[in-house]
Amino acid sequence: MKNAVTLLAIAGIATVAGAQTATLSIVLSTSTTFTTGAAVTMTLAVYGDADFGTALGGGGFGLVATGGEGLITGMTVSVADWGALGFEDQGDGGDGNYNGVVFGQLIFPPFIPASDDSLLGNGPVLIATFTVTLAADALGVIDWSTVGGLGDFDLEIFDDATGLFTQITDAQQGSARVSVVPAPSALAMLGLGGLAASRRRR
Repeated sequence: MKNAVTLLAIAGIATVAGAQTATLSIVLSTSTTFTTGAAVTMTLAVYGDADFGTALGGGGFGLVATGGEGLITGMTVSVADWGALGFEDQGDGGDGNYNGVVFGQLIFPPFIPASDDSLLGNGPVLIATFTVTLAADALGVIDWSTVGGLGDFDLEIFDDATGLFTQITDAQQGSARVSVVPAPSALAMLGLGGLAASRRRR
């Protein structure tokens, strides 16, 4: 979080308030992933939004997963271009957990405006995309949730009308679920194998 804080300190106009609402959300590339004899990948995108202000200025979050043990073999992250100046990758926590991602941009009105890609009012703003690698023939259900508390705030919102930043420490957190199943052909093979074993036992 210190990188994002430093960027905003340069502008010298950061402020703190807690009455407004900001949210993090998760969008998966698929709700059901089919695995086969080799590892497969899917993506998990995290978005931010707020009911006030002009743009996202920065922030930080982590990911917590349940059900990922033995299913997920690795995760990598890429942050949206607008937040890359303050990017800090705190690393893969294993089993679908991610230790943290810090992001931020330099906004110094009127000389350095907010990036167009960070502007609010046209739907949630893309913050980061994770590539998730799933083990071959994995089977299970994985639930992800975003978590805050990495630093002094979860999201920072810039308001062009006032030139001020609002730090949100209690952003509403997002969640998503994916079902991981072997490919239909693999399931058929498993069924045939079970049938053959049953016949042999008879």
